[in-house]
Amino acid sequence: MRRSRFAAYVGSLLLAAVTALTGATTAQASQLAAPGGYVALGDSYSSGVGAGSYLSASGDCKRSTKAYPYLWAAAHSPSSFHFTACSGARTGDVLASQLTPLSATTGLVSISVGGNDAGFADVMTTCVLQSDSACLSRINTAKAYVDSTLPGKLDGVYSAIRSKAPNARVVVLGYPRFYKLGTACLGLSETKRKAINDAADYLDTAIAKRAANFGYVFGDVRTTFTGHELCSGSSWLHSLNLLNIGESYHPTAAGQSGGYLPVLNGLA
Repeated sequence: MRRSRFAAYVGSLLLAAVTALTGATTAQASQLAAPGGYVALGDSYSSGVGAGSYLSASGDCKRSTKAYPYLWAAAHSPSSFHFTACSGARTGDVLASQLTPLSATTGLVSISVGGNDAGFADVMTTCVLQSDSACLSRINTAKAYVDSTLPGKLDGVYSAIRSKAPNARVVVLGYPRFYKLGTACLGLSETKRKAINDAADYLDTAIAKRAANFGYVFGDVRTTFTGHELCSGSSWLHSLNLLNIGESYHPTAAGQSGGYLPVLNGLA
């Protein structure tokens, strides 16, 4: 009788241990597993303009197989992957045409948006073609927009994401600084380069603040791009390209894989 009880006791301990180990293994596996579904939203920095290898079906949106969303999906095999980011997209475009794949089963959303709303292309055109004072004036106009109008537009996008994908982890990616300062560099003056970098910081700060208000995580790519700005000698950004204006001031394939992807990997 005593032996029987002892055997039963030992058996129960073994069963508990096995259950605990199995549960731990299952929990660990679930932590390593990719989220239920991944949806990549946003503008050209997310679609991969400048990285080449564009998906033919994406047309003018220029979605690249070398863009960070495509690379992340290939590495993590989520249960579904929808790549709706599009070149030139503003907040209104995201709301109008990119959110359809979102659902309660979406586990991860990534997005970069706001640069086009703030007039990124016009800022760079002005700074390239006009004087230092004209460049600084145009940047100040962009900053005023970031203060007065962009927060409400970002809130509209972030709110819609939360409504359509209530269970998703949302990673909001920012923009890199364009220039390494204090080096001899052909092209724009140091005054212009510094003002453009300051504008990138200003925009990133505004985006990070709105993202935090929704409980979203902000992916700061300025750290990963440090040492790889224009004028660094090892740039992950295209400079002005008169043969392909659309790729100017966008990340190269190395910028997507080395600048953006590690940030998403660390936050997803």
